[in-house]
Amino acid sequence: MIRRSIETYGYLGEYIVSCQEKNGAIAWEPSSKIDPWDHVESAMGLDVLGFEDSSKKAYEWLIDSQESDGSWFSEYKKEKVTNFRKETNFTAYIATGAWHHYLNFENKKFLQDLWPSIEKAMNFVIEGQTIDGDILWAKDKSNEWMDDSLLTGCSSIYKSLVCAQNISHELGLKKEAFKEEISKISEAIKNKPERFDRSWESKSRYSMDWYYPVLCGVIVGEEAQERINEGWNKFVVKDLGCKCVEEEPWVTAAESCELVLALNKILEKEKAETVFNNVLNLADPKSNLFWTGYVFKDKKYWPIEKPSWTAAAVILAANSLYKFTKASDFF
Repeated sequence: MIRRSIETYGYLGEYIVSCQEKNGAIAWEPSSKIDPWDHVESAMGLDVLGFEDSSKKAYEWLIDSQESDGSWFSEYKKEKVTNFRKETNFTAYIATGAWHHYLNFENKKFLQDLWPSIEKAMNFVIEGQTIDGDILWAKDKSNEWMDDSLLTGCSSIYKSLVCAQNISHELGLKKEAFKEEISKISEAIKNKPERFDRSWESKSRYSMDWYYPVLCGVIVGEEAQERINEGWNKFVVKDLGCKCVEEEPWVTAAESCELVLALNKILEKEKAETVFNNVLNLADPKSNLFWTGYVFKDKKYWPIEKPSWTAAAVILAANSLYKFTKASDFF
């Protein structure tokens, strides 16, 4: 079931809008929890489908809910904070979303209005950068830094720092904003594996740690190709998609779609399209909305939820394959 027309994804945009609250926040499902990273991912899906006003409203919520130190809390529900941790990759993602929005709509006033929030967010994030270049993953509810770093999180932050640099340049501010921070985090991702997972079990069993350094643009060329090839049989299940965790019999739509983006980045379009077509099988036949994942051992969809951000990941992957908008090569 190949969908190569942007019109065939419009219903996913409408679903994301149905998850958006009056204040602009985009919940996982209607009236459910909100986290800043997935909120931005959902707004990016809206960008592709031309839902400009709803996407702008999502950024208005970020402006209104930003803490004085530039961060956001990790989770909200019904306009209340439900997790007081402040995660750096969640906070940084506003820059990625903002640059994506701009590339789709070319509205410089949008960037100008959002820049103060972006700058504050990035300052919070780089406050957590260590001398080795990695960025600590979060502050706890006591507002103290939690002393460990995530490879996937730092990869996402790298992309956000590059986007923040692009925004600064586009607005006629610093051409090379965050240059040193970008260089240091890149070096840590490429050459300092000991900086990640220092206080807990290694997360290398998660597929995101495999493809995110490629997806974000730190690992490129032959090295990127080798990395993807080395992990392929660990994480990709023929005719089903990409696992979330190596040892679990569970493929997930969002991770599969992000893998599609990474494969496109290294010009593996045939593989990317194969994985994407497998993702389409994770849609509910009645609503065509996407379940989080599928436990193939039990032949059951799990968990029983259809997140807005999963819909957005499908939209972004489709755009990267079929070139719907100017931002199709964003990743």
